[in-house]
Amino acid sequence: MSDTSASPPQPPDVEMGALRREGLIDRPNGPGSPAHDGSGRVQLAFTPSGREVRVPTGVSVFDAASWNGIAIDSTCGGHGTCKKCKVQVLDGTVPVHRLDIRSFTSDQLASGWRLACLAQATADLKIDVPPLTTRPKAATLGVGRQVILRPAVQKRYVELSEPTLADQRTDLQRLTDAIEDLELTPDLHVLRRLPAVLRQADYKVTAVVVDEALIDVEPGDTTDRRFAIAFDLGTTTVVATLLDTATGTPAAVDSMLNKQQPFGGDVITRISAVMMDPDALPRLRQLAQQTLAELARNVLAEAQVDPSEVYEVALAGNATMTALVLGIDPEPLGVAPFVMSTTTMPPMLASELGLDLHPMARAVLFPALGAYVGGDIVSGMLATGMDRDKRTRLFIDVGTNCEIVLSDGDTILSTAAPAGPAFEGGAIRCGMRAADGAVEGIRIDEDVEGGVRLQVIGDVEAQGICGSGLVDAVSELVRASLLDASGRFVSDERAKEIAPYVADRLTVIGQERVFVLHRPEPTSPPEETVYLSQRDVRELQFAKGAIATGWTLLLEQLGLEHSDVQQVLLAGSFGSYLSPAAAVRIGLVPKIPVLRIVSAGNVAGEGAKMSLLSIRERAGAAALLEEVAYVELSDRTDFNDRFVDLLAFPG
Repeated sequence: MSDTSASPPQPPDVEMGALRREGLIDRPNGPGSPAHDGSGRVQLAFTPSGREVRVPTGVSVFDAASWNGIAIDSTCGGHGTCKKCKVQVLDGTVPVHRLDIRSFTSDQLASGWRLACLAQATADLKIDVPPLTTRPKAATLGVGRQVILRPAVQKRYVELSEPTLADQRTDLQRLTDAIEDLELTPDLHVLRRLPAVLRQADYKVTAVVVDEALIDVEPGDTTDRRFAIAFDLGTTTVVATLLDTATGTPAAVDSMLNKQQPFGGDVITRISAVMMDPDALPRLRQLAQQTLAELARNVLAEAQVDPSEVYEVALAGNATMTALVLGIDPEPLGVAPFVMSTTTMPPMLASELGLDLHPMARAVLFPALGAYVGGDIVSGMLATGMDRDKRTRLFIDVGTNCEIVLSDGDTILSTAAPAGPAFEGGAIRCGMRAADGAVEGIRIDEDVEGGVRLQVIGDVEAQGICGSGLVDAVSELVRASLLDASGRFVSDERAKEIAPYVADRLTVIGQERVFVLHRPEPTSPPEETVYLSQRDVRELQFAKGAIATGWTLLLEQLGLEHSDVQQVLLAGSFGSYLSPAAAVRIGLVPKIPVLRIVSAGNVAGEGAKMSLLSIRERAGAAALLEEVAYVELSDRTDFNDRFVDLLAFPG
């Protein structure tokens, strides 16, 4: 592996000219990556971790790695200025960005070295990620956001003088006198430990402070061992990230399905379960806490960190998930007028979340804007800097309940749209979760054998279709004119005229027309295939109609047109793997150039990390409650009219 620790001189012009002739260097004034049409996905294989991930075309190598827990060093927020995110492309081609030229020698460029934040993945790649060579004091998180490291958790090592008859200060006074810049507030846990720890450690101890609360005293110098865990408590998936707050870097990441799944796949069914069965609430709380506890054990084991070294956790979740994990009755959230018990949660210990960490570890829960714009969206807004950017930006977290935020640089509006279960594969005849065997990408092309090319998670035989595959399938059928603007399949005769290479895939199951995506055998009957039905198309239309109605009404409230939107951020597990071109084609997002549509990743988790690494960012999350106005769609008299208008696919 080449040495990339130094910043090499710029290669000679003659060598740069050769690289340009070979097509390896971007246009001098270009965006830094080859243009792409926003469709399809690419597979990235990372060494030495051995991880293989699939992401939408155009996602940066840095983001693809970060979303999947692969640490790449960076401090500049993805602008190519810190020159730390150096990776080597072992297989595949990534054009040389003009900033790469300032970061590598010509030999290194020729051998595949690139800055990960500027390398867009437009084809399958094999990437080698060097081990972190620095311990940065700033952590880059979210979409283009840089965090100055200033965590609430602090440690102070002190060497104290022993008491004498002439110096009979109390143990606590002796300690607090040595830490003059903080007004420490001790708790009973500390007072119980303090006498023995001081004397056993010869008065050489480390004070553990959260904000200005003295929560523990440890023997010796333990200042380099202080950790926190960020949780994204999703309805479907829960993600935990163990952070080293001394350096601002992730130590381990893990995710798993929310153990509440047996009670339903969305918040409404879980609220209904509580309404119908008084025993459901404690059971749902227990399952949520078991999920958090198992993830905590996993990340601690991976990083070889003792639970007692974790002093703080942050949790970002929607209003229902937050209520359930705390044992708060969620019924008022499910019936009009949709009232929360509180927008902000009081200070609490991590043990209230069922976590066995340091006995005095604190828990920070993100505030909510409304019953259906919860702490996960506030966390996402923090990560993406919705209150700091003067551009007109649209933030969409696509899911069963779709949260939408619009900012024109001065005013920020938020709302929620009931999209239904289609994006999770629910109510879809061949629908399934995004797991091995799920079709996630589709291309209809007469140059492909059979006329259809599928991308299947796990590169195995197709078993069903997940949300991103559903959007791709409908988008491709619209592009091929096999679905008309109303969402109806064209007649067999018309299909033979416009797309004879796939016309035989249009058939009937019972009384319903379907389009066959995959046949296990050439002679398989339609009901044994993976197919898209007319009803499936309608389910997607209703979902995208609700979402489009949401952002259309917000645009109208600010007096804006579709073309005024300068950036769309697609957030959440589903939104991050959604094809921008497909989203535009079916009208899920405004009709703008696909390069303005950004896959934002798990921004809820990123915001949770930021709150643990910076008390300023934590204060910023609280300030969003005053800066963002919530718009309730259910009482808008024009909602139904707009919804009906937006059901059709754009022309």
